[in-house]
Amino acid sequence: MTLITDFRYAFRSLARARGLVATVVVTLALGIGANAAIFSVVRGVLLRPLVNRGEDQLIYIRQSAQGLGTDNVVFSVPEIQDLRARVTTLSAFGEFSTIPFTMVGLGEPRVVRAGVVSGSYFEVMGLRPVLGRLLGPADDGPNAAGAAVLTHRFWTSTMKGDPTVIGRTVRFDERLATIVGVLEPSVPYPAETEVIANVVTSPHHLSATMVTGRVHRMTELFGRLRPGSDLEAARAELRAVHASMVRAHPDAYPKKGDFRIDAVQLRDQISSPARTVLLVLLAASGLVFVIACSNVANLILARSVRRESELAIRATLGASAWALRRTLLAESLLLCGIGAILGVALARPMVALIARYAARFSVRALDVSVDASLLWVGAGLALAAAVLLAFVPRLPSAEATGGLGQAASGVRITSSTNRRLRLFAVTQIAASFVLLAGAGMLLATLIALQSAGTTFQTRNVLTLLVPVMSYGRTPDQVVDFYKEAMRRISALPGVERVAVGTQVPWKEANSFGPGFQLAGEGQVRVDPDDDPRAQFRTVSPGFFAALGVPLLAGRDFTDADRRDGERVVIISQSLAQQLFPKQDAVNRHLMWTDPVMKFIDVSPDPRRIVGVVADLDDNNVVPGRALNVYHPLGQEFGGGRLFIHTRTDPYTLVPTITRIIRELSAEQPVEQVATLDDVRAEVLSPERLNALVFGVFAGVALLIAVVGVAGVLAFSVSARTREFGIRLAIGSEPRHLLAGVLRDGAMIAAAGIVTGIVGGFVLARLVGGYVQDVRLPGVVPVLAAALLLVAAAILASLVPAARASRVDVTQALRSD
Repeated sequence: MTLITDFRYAFRSLARARGLVATVVVTLALGIGANAAIFSVVRGVLLRPLVNRGEDQLIYIRQSAQGLGTDNVVFSVPEIQDLRARVTTLSAFGEFSTIPFTMVGLGEPRVVRAGVVSGSYFEVMGLRPVLGRLLGPADDGPNAAGAAVLTHRFWTSTMKGDPTVIGRTVRFDERLATIVGVLEPSVPYPAETEVIANVVTSPHHLSATMVTGRVHRMTELFGRLRPGSDLEAARAELRAVHASMVRAHPDAYPKKGDFRIDAVQLRDQISSPARTVLLVLLAASGLVFVIACSNVANLILARSVRRESELAIRATLGASAWALRRTLLAESLLLCGIGAILGVALARPMVALIARYAARFSVRALDVSVDASLLWVGAGLALAAAVLLAFVPRLPSAEATGGLGQAASGVRITSSTNRRLRLFAVTQIAASFVLLAGAGMLLATLIALQSAGTTFQTRNVLTLLVPVMSYGRTPDQVVDFYKEAMRRISALPGVERVAVGTQVPWKEANSFGPGFQLAGEGQVRVDPDDDPRAQFRTVSPGFFAALGVPLLAGRDFTDADRRDGERVVIISQSLAQQLFPKQDAVNRHLMWTDPVMKFIDVSPDPRRIVGVVADLDDNNVVPGRALNVYHPLGQEFGGGRLFIHTRTDPYTLVPTITRIIRELSAEQPVEQVATLDDVRAEVLSPERLNALVFGVFAGVALLIAVVGVAGVLAFSVSARTREFGIRLAIGSEPRHLLAGVLRDGAMIAAAGIVTGIVGGFVLARLVGGYVQDVRLPGVVPVLAAALLLVAAAILASLVPAARASRVDVTQALRSD
């Protein structure tokens, strides 16, 4: 019999079992589709080469300060100068700072996230333009003309690929720059930016505080290995040079900070944050594939038992074991091939969902797309499944006892076949348990985050980003702009309160890192490194009332708190308790002691505490202690975010608010409009996506497992019809048969749960490694998964159990 004949025979055989074919194809499609989609994302994020030329020589240099709670404090200009002068294993360094600009000149005024780079940056990164040119050494220095390059994503999406942008002049805040080129599509690292500009476009980068301040760290650093050097040699030299820097400048590297330097391949730096979660997803999809194959193996095994007479006849007539196995292989190839085609079709939308999920861990996921690898993975999984399934059934032989007698008999199930059926069912339950436990962990986290209360008002509070440019304005004029905007907006119908603040809660969390060091009046400072840290905030009068934060002591800010008046602050309750335990903090003084403060033009002069407010934790969705120092808008430049508390739907006021702001300044951007409720929902969307992705896997696994358990028990009942008839004939109650089958289903579930419980706890630990801020529950999700599986198994057993209890005794005794 030729292979073509085998396929024809297989096709005719399967055509008579359409229900089986549909079940097997859909089950395999789910397993193959999930794995193909996950592999496409894994390949795109972890395995695909970068577009950067000579990427093997490209490294990312990282300075960490674990003692300050950060693994990347980046670098200052003096630090980069030291490294450039003394490190010989690198041929060049590239510098990149992220900074927001208000850009005017390309359509509507907008806030853009810009990269400010050195002239060597693009050469080090090995990138090329698709239009115009990139920045080079001639664009370095304070006397160079302002120049900028558009990123490819911004050019194609916002500028619609307009080639006439080259040569156009734009204004970044107060500096002019010419668009000189468009960057090729590349990984947007270290940050997603719209434009990349030279240093002269940022006055701050040319200031003395930036150029000379060793602790003023805001620059990411890249390097290219010199020919003949390797990563280990560069890493060793960087550490040696850094150690000498630490010894030479002890004030810039407090021992408590534990400053260190390291270097990694750029591709690893970009991909590593996503590695764990993608491997967890790959394991989850692998479990779905195992469940799918186990379920299909059960169906194939049950069908082979029903076909024993057919196979026995062929064996008796001289068919070899290989001929019989080849027939089964042809059937498996047909089933798995159709399942793979459907699975690849299902994988396409899955890739988009999983890539969106992975993008929160690595920017490389933004560019993941469907390619030919999806087909190859689907084909490979289908082939593996086909070979596995072809060797599941036990073959009869011509020499085996029974011969034609076996061919003439009805359906019989041997103890070996029964064990294999139950083994596959237990495997499905075990794998489903692992996925359900993991999904339960994530769901519990999401519920905890969503149910966590806030320490301030979020309902009907609208936030807008309105970063007033200082170009052509004095600090007092900037404050006056905000005051006039608040006055006009507060006069609108439905508006209760309007205020200005530094950052939008949650969305701009930890924008100031671990905070800045300060000291309270009367505090004994043994070691300046031990000074407490607090967050720096600038707010207008009425800010706390707008957000419903109670004033616990003292007063709020007033319009009299201006630059020419007494320096005053308001502090949070937790900071007051820390600085002045069991004392009244009002009218005491504090001062900023952090050396970084001078780089943002904040003086170390003492400031009188005029008020204490309840903790407003704007960094964490689950609120904790808030160590905040609030400065009046009239004394410290800041703000940029309007907070508008309304009595009605705040979105209806957005056009009017925008018109008011544009009347005050025609070039003023108004962006990121959202209520605090919507901001919170957006911040929680990654956690919802966590629960959705793993929940989908768990749901698919549970569905397949339930079908598998039902199938095993249904086949078992069918094969034991005579046994049940005899038991009923000698006096057994139908309810006892019903209970026995239900008990079998529960026992299969229990065995699967016991098998999978270790894997469930392993998955819980992996999930807990990257879900932060909330302590993950352990026992509750595990018990919930176990109860769900037992309940599902019992429900799946109801139909087979009911059939067993309704067996017709006469028919059963005649059936054999």
